[in-house]
Amino acid sequence: MGVEYTELASKIIDQNSTAFGVTHFFKDIAVIEFNEGTHIDLKAVNPTLMSIKKHYGNSRPFGIIANRINSYSISILDLKKARQKLPNLSAYGIVSYTDATRMNAKIESSFCEWKDICFDNLYESLNTIQQRIGSDFSNRLN
Repeated sequence: MGVEYTELASKIIDQNSTAFGVTHFFKDIAVIEFNEGTHIDLKAVNPTLMSIKKHYGNSRPFGIIANRINSYSISILDLKKARQKLPNLSAYGIVSYTDATRMNAKIESSFCEWKDICFDNLYESLNTIQQRIGSDFSNRLN
């Protein structure tokens, strides 16, 4: 389910849309929802990375959640380069809703510096990523 269709929608601070998807900004977490059928590589994701960097700056710790509500492909080899553009990224997670997206998330996690990045629902991912940043998500929404 898209984050803007949950009770969390009222807690979204800002949003940024690109040709490839939308990023929803919470206080310490950016939730990215890429469009159906897109291919995400470094060139495609660069506008998203720049909006995240603009929102969180270069020193404030934050997390990213890829909410895979749509099916899309990702250039695994670009993950490390994308990560280098966000030096203060402290936690990362992927919400998977189907067996296919879970399999893709597991493959993606093998190229990631974090472990246990796959989640079955948005709420679990938000709470876990916020804890990895350093506090409880429910306390950080207000």
